Amino acid sequence: MSRAAAAAPAPEPFDFDEAFRRLRAAVAPFPKAAMFDLRDRGFGSLFEQLVASLLSARTRDEAVLPACLRLFAVARTPAALAAMEEAALLPLLRGVTFPEPKARDLIALSRQIEAEHGGEVPDTPEALMRFRGVGPKIAALALGVALGRPFIAVDIHVHRVTNRWGLVATSTPERTQAALQAVLPERYRVEINERLVPFGKHVCTGELPRCSGCVMLDMCRQVGVAGHR
Repeated sequence: MSRAAAAAPAPEPFDFDEAFRRLRAAVAPFPKAAMFDLRDRGFGSLFEQLVASLLSARTRDEAVLPACLRLFAVARTPAALAAMEEAALLPLLRGVTFPEPKARDLIALSRQIEAEHGGEVPDTPEALMRFRGVGPKIAALALGVALGRPFIAVDIHVHRVTNRWGLVATSTPERTQAALQAVLPERYRVEINERLVPFGKHVCTGELPRCSGCVMLDMCRQVGVAGHR
């Protein structure tokens, strides 16, 4: 055994309660994940969270948050958004990726909610995924943040960090979601996205993760990042 290997202690067993206690403190100085920031600002209805989650697809939180604040200043309900035309909606979505198709999808979704659901957003993953543009991650995120349903929304940060920890061993976010279902206690299934988005952006980054000062180091198996102690 090499001296480096001998010097590196084996990780402690993963303790979810302790992990989330540490994560809350670790990410407190950083900007919140956009969906949770919107919720805490009072934009926590299922419709608002569904709209925000749709806009967040392939878009950085730094662009999603101001776009949502502009949009919700003029349209916070399916009826209000259904009454808008694409030309009026597009300027509000500046900074969001693929604004034209997203604007069309949002207007169509709002009109469908009005016409088929009496203006009430359906509250199951299966029903939400019948809307164009809504996949499993978006449905899970909207229902989790808005209603506290124990669904796991896995983005690139949740996928990368949980694999580095050795908590799961998967190749895609979709597989990570399924694997986490088997190990993650229900009480943390919404919160994991809230904590790991800022944690993955600022601590456990894609390149050069800050392992030496990480609060999770003693539980982390450092899969794929050996040498960053």
